[in-house]
Amino acid sequence: MVLHPSPKRGISSKIMSAASLPTKLALGLIFLAAILAATLYTIHNSASFHTNVPTGWIMDTPAGLGGSDEASRRKNEREQNRREMLEKEQTTAVEADFQEEEQEERGPMNIILFYADDWRHDTLGAAGNPIVKTPVLDALAKEGVRFTQNCVTTSICWISRATLYSGQYLARHHFEMLGRGRTVNGTSMYFEVPQNETIYSLLKQKANYSVGHAGKLGLWVELDHNLNFDFIVDEDGWHYRKMGNKLWHVTEKNTADALRFLTTRDKNKPFFLNVAYFATHAVDGDKRQYLPQNESLWMYENDTIPIPLTATEEAWKKMPKFFGDNNEGRTRWKWRFDTPEKHQSMMKNYYRMATEVDTSVGVLLDVLRNEGILNNTLVIFTTDNGNFHAEHGLADKWYPHQESIRVPLIIKDPRMSPEFIGTTNDEFTLNIDLAATILSAAGLDPLPSMMGRDMSVLYRKNFGMHGATAQSRRTSRSTAGRQFVDPASDGDGKYHSGTETTWRTEFFYEHPMHSNPSYIPASEALVRKDYKYFYWPNFKYEQLFDIKNDPGELNDLFNSTNPVHRAKLENMRKRFLELKMLAHSDMSIVL
Repeated sequence: MVLHPSPKRGISSKIMSAASLPTKLALGLIFLAAILAATLYTIHNSASFHTNVPTGWIMDTPAGLGGSDEASRRKNEREQNRREMLEKEQTTAVEADFQEEEQEERGPMNIILFYADDWRHDTLGAAGNPIVKTPVLDALAKEGVRFTQNCVTTSICWISRATLYSGQYLARHHFEMLGRGRTVNGTSMYFEVPQNETIYSLLKQKANYSVGHAGKLGLWVELDHNLNFDFIVDEDGWHYRKMGNKLWHVTEKNTADALRFLTTRDKNKPFFLNVAYFATHAVDGDKRQYLPQNESLWMYENDTIPIPLTATEEAWKKMPKFFGDNNEGRTRWKWRFDTPEKHQSMMKNYYRMATEVDTSVGVLLDVLRNEGILNNTLVIFTTDNGNFHAEHGLADKWYPHQESIRVPLIIKDPRMSPEFIGTTNDEFTLNIDLAATILSAAGLDPLPSMMGRDMSVLYRKNFGMHGATAQSRRTSRSTAGRQFVDPASDGDGKYHSGTETTWRTEFFYEHPMHSNPSYIPASEALVRKDYKYFYWPNFKYEQLFDIKNDPGELNDLFNSTNPVHRAKLENMRKRFLELKMLAHSDMSIVL
């Protein structure tokens, strides 16, 4: 059983106190079961269909048929091998057909996306964090797959959200500035992705889903509500706010709005719901930064938060010389981490807010379980970007370092093959893959303009990376006619953006300048698992890190005279330019 830290006053009572009478009646039924339960819940096992076709159903040819000479024996061996290969192919095809039929019999899946904010990859108990309590998400990981190398292609809220909605790199969707997008000849271009090409619109208009959004939309640009949503409540930028006679915490409000959608949606349709938590984002401009619910303040009181190994003055001095005291990452470090006492206080409140999100996820999953639909629901937990917790003398995000670009991803999918349940996957999954994965689950192909691919091929045995016969069936939906790009010239094919039968082993990262280069300089990178190449466009400054041996990214090898490093720099610089050019192209490609 999964035990969850019990707050002094439950989230249910807070939601109920502000609800209308009809809503109270609906929510009362929901929370009655939760009150009676001894523990929050145990996530049910995924339903997964699997069939084993008996071997030997093609009759073997008798060994002595046709004589006993050597030629006949070899002929018989060749025939036997051919039959065994045919049998294997037919068995795999039958399994794939059964799984396709099972998917059709199940009907359309519901899809719920839990999308938190400023939450880096290791803010999970399941990821080995010794302090933070996330029992619901840890249990979800045991019932699904946790992706350990999941990254974002731009580490900032609004760009990451525009990527989620469009399936595109910043280089293609162009939404580089909150509230206005890019500026062309002095004119703000706003959100340039056609409104009928967002995942919301496609799910609503093409797949006939009931579509809801509860929480941070994050663009500060109006989307066409009729085209995109059946339900939307956009909450952004606050931790506490009085509405009517109630003082709400934003995570409570996100939860209540999600519950409202789930109880009022059209039950004759499958649904897609994005629960877009504002937590664990700080309140910009408030010196307290993180304001958890009062009921959570008892948590972590007696814990000591470990200080990161790279949270040192020496690490700060190793940053490029253009990182000065006016850099926004350094400014926010001063707000949060410039004394040991402040570091402890800030991180405890940050973890309290993370645990509050974990509790909310449990409440919402419990609703689906009680309704009997959890086992036909694709569940995804991820976040918009990572966060520096004082590493390199910085706070927040933006830059290409591991703390900034790596974010959690957990997927529980009714179609998941049993052998993948409870496992981890270390492929480079990216936030550009979310749109293709969500659309595919709803039976839609990704648009030609989308740049990611369906991640379910990584955990469905006969639908992607794990069955050659079924691969051809699955590739059409995974790539939808889009092209894979050529591999890098170095590494003998080791470095690439993916093929029909393999997942990407490298990717391009980008982040625009904000305000001026001393505030948030533009940054770009080529990311691999062994080395990472940085490029700072405003200063034409390059860096190279051996992240396999230097995971803290402290020792810049740009000036190394080692021939291996010189060759690596030259090759990665070349490949970086190739991928950057492709990201900025209008080609229909998978990156």
